[in-house]
Amino acid sequence: MKISTKGRYGLKAMVDLALYSNSENSITLKSISERQNISERYLEQIFSALRKGDLVKSIKGPQGGYMLSRDSKDTTIGNILRVLEGELHIVSTEEEGNDKVDICIKQTVWDKINESIDKIADSISLEDLVWEYNNSNNNGYMFYI
Repeated sequence: MKISTKGRYGLKAMVDLALYSNSENSITLKSISERQNISERYLEQIFSALRKGDLVKSIKGPQGGYMLSRDSKDTTIGNILRVLEGELHIVSTEEEGNDKVDICIKQTVWDKINESIDKIADSISLEDLVWEYNNSNNNGYMFYI
């Protein structure tokens, strides 16, 4: 499994939305586009899927834009990636054979890897990423004089 550009940019845009929006103000795709250096047209496609997946809501009008549908602590990376990418499985269950070796490999390897991916993706919320962003040093180095 490889996360596509759509998934990576969608996650980046959702973190931006969590950082800059609140319950009273929405954020335009243009402002996200400028901050994150992502094409506004591509963001329109991404946000269409996120809206259909009930992760964001759109506000119409001159002060319109997008905001999170729920609190950032209740939106996980797994939620976002599943809306944009589909299931986060390394191997599709349809690709598996029915002989004993295939079943053994599926149960012992693929199912466990898939469960681990789901567990990690569902354990990280947008709130966690916002916290990391706000508490990280830009270059990772701390200089003392």
